[in-house]
This record gives sequence, C-alpha cells and structure tokens, in this order.
Amino acid sequence: MPFALTDEQKLLQESVDRFVERDYGFDVRSGVAESENGWSAENWARFAELGWLGVPFDEAAGGYGGGPVEAGLIAEGLGKGLAVEPYLWTVVLGGGLLARAGRNDLLEELIAGNLQLATGFAEPQARYALHDVATKAERSGDDYVLTGQKAVVFNAPSADRLIVPTRTAGGQTEARGITLFLLPADADGIALRPYRTMDDGRAAEVTLANVRAGADAVLGEVDDGMALLAPAIDAATAVLCCEAAGVMQALVSQTREYIGTRKQFGVPLSSFQVLQHRMAEMFIHKEQTQSMAYMAAVRAAAGDGPVAARAASAAKAYAGEKGKSVGQEAIQMHGGMGMTREMPISSFFKRITMIGSLFGDADHHLDRFADLAGGRTG
Repeated sequence: MPFALTDEQKLLQESVDRFVERDYGFDVRSGVAESENGWSAENWARFAELGWLGVPFDEAAGGYGGGPVEAGLIAEGLGKGLAVEPYLWTVVLGGGLLARAGRNDLLEELIAGNLQLATGFAEPQARYALHDVATKAERSGDDYVLTGQKAVVFNAPSADRLIVPTRTAGGQTEARGITLFLLPADADGIALRPYRTMDDGRAAEVTLANVRAGADAVLGEVDDGMALLAPAIDAATAVLCCEAAGVMQALVSQTREYIGTRKQFGVPLSSFQVLQHRMAEMFIHKEQTQSMAYMAAVRAAAGDGPVAARAASAAKAYAGEKGKSVGQEAIQMHGGMGMTREMPISSFFKRITMIGSLFGDADHHLDRFADLAGGRTG
C-alpha cells in the first residue's frame, strides 16, 4: 500500500520537529515534568495557537479537517522530545469520543485550549478488556446514579471533564449495555487519588460514589457506548504507536551519537562490528514500527471497522515488543550511565516501556489480532 505525506502533512511534521528541537530540549522537559501539574499550560496554549489541537477534527467543529494520520505526525514529533503535555488523552482519545458523539460545542473549547479531558476506560478487575465494566449507572427518576471505580485514569488530575464508561444493562463482561457519561471532574461524589507515573505522566484512581448525572450527560446512545469507545481506542492506539516510533527514533539517534564518541581500546565503540549490527537492528525495528503505525492510522481514518481494529492490534503488538527491545539495547550500549536519571536515555526508556502496556500489551494484541482475523470480535 503506497503511503506518502502530502505537502500540508510535511509542513505539519516540520513544525512539530522545529518546536521540539528549538523549544523543548530535555532540560526544559525535565523542568515541566517536575512542575505541579506535570505539563505546561504555556506549551498547551502554544499548541492551540499553532492549530495542533484542532488538526484531527472536522472544520464544522472549528478543526482543520485532519484525522488520525495528522494526529500521528504530531504524536511522533512530540515523542522525539518526550513531551509530557496530555495530547493523547485530551485531543486524540477524549476529543475523538466527543467528535464521534457530535459534541462540536465542547470540541470548540478543546481546540481553543480551554478544555482538558480524561477517559476512565480501565477498571481494577478488567486488565485490558474494555467491555469488562463493573461501574454501574442506575436510573433514579430522570437522572442516573453512578457508582464504581476507574483505574489509572491518565490526565484525571488536570481534567475539566471525565468520560466514564458505565454498566447500564447486561452482565459485567458483555459489550452491549455499556453507556458513556461525560461528567464535570468536580461533581459531587467524584474522588481522585492522583499520582505520578513512572514516565513522568499524571494519573489518578477515580472513585464514583452516588454521582448523579442527567440524561444530557450521556455520550452517544444508552447501552451502546462501545460503538464509540472501541473505534476511539483503536484510533488512539494507532496514534500511540506513532509516538512510539518517535521515541524509538530518539533512542536510536542518542545511542548512535554516544557510541560514536565513547572510546574503548582507543577507538570509538561504533567501530565494533557487533555494535553496528545491533544499531542496524534497532533502526529496522523503528522503521517497521513507523510503517505499521501509519498503516493503522490510515485504516482508522478510513473507518474500516474490523480492518482498522486488526491494523491497530498488529501495530501495537509490534511496537510493544520491539520498542522494549530497542530501549534495552540503548540502555545496554550506554552502559551504567544509561540507567542514571541525568541521561535522557533513561527517561526515553521509561516512556517506551509505558507505551508497551497502554491500551494492551503485546500479548493482548496478538491474541486480539488472532481473534479478529478469525472473525471473532469478542
């Protein structure tokens, strides 16, 4: 399948790379990560000014008519700089759900940089199964009462709104009977236990205790929330794999530079053939991850359903396995220095490790790919 960037996509790619190179060095990134919020409101405002927050959305919502491919280009560039701003969680996943639900009013706020989102797609008992939802939403007059717990809700500490999948019908693991609710993050009954993740992100355990929500808080159709959630997660997975390609590019580049200057027996480490072979393997893994990520993004943009789901799982399985391999090789070739916090390589390794488990690890997606290829969608 031929794939080439358009002139507009190339300009977008160049703008992100330029921002990271000029204004998002590792020292700047480290300072932002250590701040109270864990990301920069100033950078977020700049993202809005540059149009990056509106790139994936339709012009009717105030966007620029792009999609997962354009979001992937931004994510890949931000991955090279290890950016901690919540682009994936607010724009790609949260915004993707709002777009699918036709909430253009809120998308306009998001695109302007005035709305932060978090999605509680995981629960303590569910591991990677999106349809394993124990959080309940029960009718109480004209309203719903929500009770349950969501685990590892990324960007929840900064979110203005939470998107919460709940069980409104059926058994705990049935795909049918799930309803999405859009809730104010400060609604009565919502409690957060925030924490910092190993890759310097921010997340929280979210508890819902008798949270009241009106019928207008429902995103999409009652009992059919998976129709929105599943394709949104697949598109976000494709974009995450694009970010993985960016992180892997940084790991390859920094390792190549290090072994080119570090000497052993009076010669650069890069002169040893065994290390040259290992660098070549790292580069191949990065290139293949990038190719599979953009294939998945193209499929998601086409709305291919099961085809897009298979492409997302294939890309994620490969990125999860080979990203770990590239990270381990980078650490090993840096030696003991690679394990220190002062060396950027250690932070990139933490991020590629975290990416490996987001939305499902390699084993999960290999199983899912096999199920989808066999015609089973459960």
